[in-house]
Amino acid sequence: MRYYKGMEKITELVKEGRILVSDGAWGTFLQKKGLKPGECPELWNIDRPDDVRDIASAYVAAGADLVETNTFGANRFKLAHYGLADRAAEINEAGARLSREAAGENAGVIASIGPTGEILLMEEVTEEEIYDAFKEQAAALEKGGATAICIETMSALDEAELAIRAVKENTNCEVICTFTFEQIADGGYRTMMGVSPEQFAIEMSAAGADIIGTNCGNGIERMIEVVRELRTAVPEIPILVHANAGLPKHENGVTVFPETPEQMAAQIPALIAAGANIIGGCCGTTPDHIRAIRAMIK
Repeated sequence: MRYYKGMEKITELVKEGRILVSDGAWGTFLQKKGLKPGECPELWNIDRPDDVRDIASAYVAAGADLVETNTFGANRFKLAHYGLADRAAEINEAGARLSREAAGENAGVIASIGPTGEILLMEEVTEEEIYDAFKEQAAALEKGGATAICIETMSALDEAELAIRAVKENTNCEVICTFTFEQIADGGYRTMMGVSPEQFAIEMSAAGADIIGTNCGNGIERMIEVVRELRTAVPEIPILVHANAGLPKHENGVTVFPETPEQMAAQIPALIAAGANIIGGCCGTTPDHIRAIRAMIK
């Protein structure tokens, strides 16, 4: 059974007590389809649309209520490395449209916005320039059919706040914001910029995020403690989790994520008990992982 029908707001479904299923990894899926090192993943939205649409379709078929878009690095700063900065709007709109076509009325589209790669503290870029890049991306994603935007894999409060504001002020989309936390020596969790789960939760909720959460950096077992900290800090706001398929290992020169769909699904009850409302996958997860998560939630 899917819980998402048509164009409902995600926050309203969560208020009804629904546990929603999101999709899995995109980057590793693109690599399986032939993405080469040094190639721009987001340009596939233009050059190889059928392959991109197939990824979203595979996750919808696996039972995802929500699917992302192939737009994680589609801001003008990241695209400039490929000489594609002036095509940001085109690439984002195409990415959202492909996921919308795959989703139909069976799933919602939570379009992906990742970090710019620029650091405001270094003063090499202004807040206005960062804001404008996120504004351009968000407007194009909404035009392509996204009804929510997932600002993900963030580590700095100032950049994430600019992204939230850009989405809120220039679209009607719901805003999801997730940070990536790593375990530190004392057993706690921090982002690479030193932000704790509690600080992130309080500040991004105040900045206007409709949904907060965590993605990447950890397998699902470690996500349980992160979610518990988020829920303690902000008791009411919906929480999304996109966990990796375990911690990465290097085998024969290749990075692999060892957690099986069954191992990942076994952790779902504890993750829900900790406070998660929306559960999907990040690096190394596949449609089989999402199918197992869906079955466990049912």
